[in-house]
Amino acid sequence: MGLDFCHKEEKRRIAFFWIGKPKEFMLGIWEKPVEEMEKRHFAFRCDEEDILNRSINFLKERNLEPYNFLKDETQKPMVFAWMPALAIYFNDPDGNVLEFIAVLEGEAKPELGVISYEEWKKASNT
Repeated sequence: MGLDFCHKEEKRRIAFFWIGKPKEFMLGIWEKPVEEMEKRHFAFRCDEEDILNRSINFLKERNLEPYNFLKDETQKPMVFAWMPALAIYFNDPDGNVLEFIAVLEGEAKPELGVISYEEWKKASNT
């Protein structure tokens, strides 16, 4: 299909591909059991500042519960270091997984995995 491969996680059985220009649009393909196929995942590209300063209150004002991929119950956005990108998740009333995501400046550091924004800032300053 002419898509550029960008990342694969064997443990989660997922592969990501850039659509068009890298870091602009992405397709994630999951291998999942049939019973999990009813739920969808959509990500909405945002600005870094919006995710850090507005997203949590925006979601809570709409009775949506934010959470992060780390599932550490802090409701703080976290960083996928392989892109790198900052993200926060929430579910719609039907249980679909939705995500606000912002591609970050700087080089990817896939060896860091998924980390807090604070950890990312420290790592990207070294």
